[in-house]
Amino acid sequence: MAGVWVYAEVKDGKVKKVTYEMLGAAKAMAQKKEEPLCAVMIGKDISSLAPELGAYGAERVFVVEGDAFERYTTGAYTKAVCELVKQHQPSIILFGATINGKDLSARVAGRLGVGLATDCTEIGLDDQGNLKVKRPMFAGKVYAEVVFSDRKPQMASVRPNALGVPEADPSRKAEVEKVEVSVSPEEMGYQVVGFEQVGGGKIDLTEAEIIVSGGRGMKGAENFKMLEELADLLGGAVGASRAAVDAGWRPQSDQVGQSGKVVSPNLYIACGISGAIQHLAGMGTSKIIVAINKDPEAPIFKKADYGVVDDLFKVVPALIEEIKKLKAQS
Repeated sequence: MAGVWVYAEVKDGKVKKVTYEMLGAAKAMAQKKEEPLCAVMIGKDISSLAPELGAYGAERVFVVEGDAFERYTTGAYTKAVCELVKQHQPSIILFGATINGKDLSARVAGRLGVGLATDCTEIGLDDQGNLKVKRPMFAGKVYAEVVFSDRKPQMASVRPNALGVPEADPSRKAEVEKVEVSVSPEEMGYQVVGFEQVGGGKIDLTEAEIIVSGGRGMKGAENFKMLEELADLLGGAVGASRAAVDAGWRPQSDQVGQSGKVVSPNLYIACGISGAIQHLAGMGTSKIIVAINKDPEAPIFKKADYGVVDDLFKVVPALIEEIKKLKAQS
């Protein structure tokens, strides 16, 4: 059985949003190729999550469960995916370009001896039905259009928030098939002996639809409180430039940029960020970019859709007050 496959990543008992985004795009591809759309879900006690994938287009969901898959390990998850691939021979496999998705897709591609296009912002098919993708290169300075050869499976990882979540159809049901995969300690490669949760339940930057980021212009860690307030009002998350992280004002998990997290929110508000190329590479695909900086020559303004040349310590508090007024009226 061939098919177009989507790796459905699960974190903290929930399917990551990028899975639904990929299912929406993969559905059109599967219909064009006249192949089934399938999802692969790996973890422990996750089978209850499988049916919801049908609402987004999955016709069949392969569920691999067991103690060996309670926490992500490259070896165990790679074996599970590769065994399924060898048995069913899919034509295309899509992964989310998340921390685990990037790791897993690269290992699976290496194990299968096939190519992989990473961090794609557009996916589709060429006239011959081969996977065709668009991905940024050289820190986002150029975009490459990549078309795969006939060798299968054709694999790509997709940047979260790049495609948009399709409308769910609750009437659609997926066939759920549980698959047994045994993994030895040697095949796991390593054992996770502990896990420390960071972030305090905050919205994952890579999945946030609104991000308020601060840079060197914030002048100190205490000033990020107003960005947190603004983000809370907007239902978003707080990010930071590398300069702010290096200064110890924000944790590394908040860093946006080439050496941090790559994000594609609907709205990105850059406060006191000059716009170094490394930062632009991490947020340049945002739908709307608003820059607040008192330096009219800051490079961020060349990328911004809207720019405010003023002191952020006047602009941000005023913006917070206006949003509060609007919320009070609604």
